[in-house]
Amino acid sequence: MSHHVFDIRGHTALVTGSSRGIGRALAQGLLEAGCAVVLHGRDPAAVDRAGEALADTAKRAGSSVHGVVFDVTDEKAVTAGVTRAQDAVGALDILVNNAGMQHRMALLDLTDDAWHRVLDTNLTGAFLVGRAVARGMVPRGRGKIVNVCSVQAELARPGIAPYAASKGGLKMLTKSMAAEWAISGLQVNGIGPGYFETELTRSLVEDEQFDGWVRRRTPAGRWGRLEELVGALLFLASPASDFVNGQVIYVDGGISSVL
Repeated sequence: MSHHVFDIRGHTALVTGSSRGIGRALAQGLLEAGCAVVLHGRDPAAVDRAGEALADTAKRAGSSVHGVVFDVTDEKAVTAGVTRAQDAVGALDILVNNAGMQHRMALLDLTDDAWHRVLDTNLTGAFLVGRAVARGMVPRGRGKIVNVCSVQAELARPGIAPYAASKGGLKMLTKSMAAEWAISGLQVNGIGPGYFETELTRSLVEDEQFDGWVRRRTPAGRWGRLEELVGALLFLASPASDFVNGQVIYVDGGISSVL
């Protein structure tokens, strides 16, 4: 039996961007820990498919899985979506801000629209959803917000400037949320994944040159596996982290620690 400080059975959670990839893996981890989880995405069919795929996991854990669809960059849609999530599972104990996107292009060729699309999704979206959820958490005097940042919040590489800028901003938004909401009993922290094999990174994994660079650059000598992010989330979502605030835990095989 796990230590009681990691017990989040019966808690409620909203995980944005959870129809696939990192978000879905994190949602599954929360379900396995006994949380009622609300999945989120912009594509209703994808959210439905994810819910169907995780239904057995929820049943085995004695919990439930639900879905909401909204655009994290649209303030009115966010407010309505968070309300629907609360209608489904009750007051939210945990928010995982995972919704995000990537756009790979050299800075000199980057369009204004592409820049704004990445920043609006990865940074402004986390602000809008975080604010909407915190408006319910603050009066209750408790809540866990986990922002999915990135090793790219610390390390840049050519071709992903808007992504790196958005994740660097998200790191500081995490600290700012903690600075304002910790007094109200909230803990706001981040997870910083390194290079993980997902649907979105498959082309990079299959690129022999890039794959070799990742393996050489990462002290662990490999890409991360999605399930390896769950432990950090369960720590940050549980009472074990009640005096941890404004921190980003890098789950990156050591890449951020070496030259």
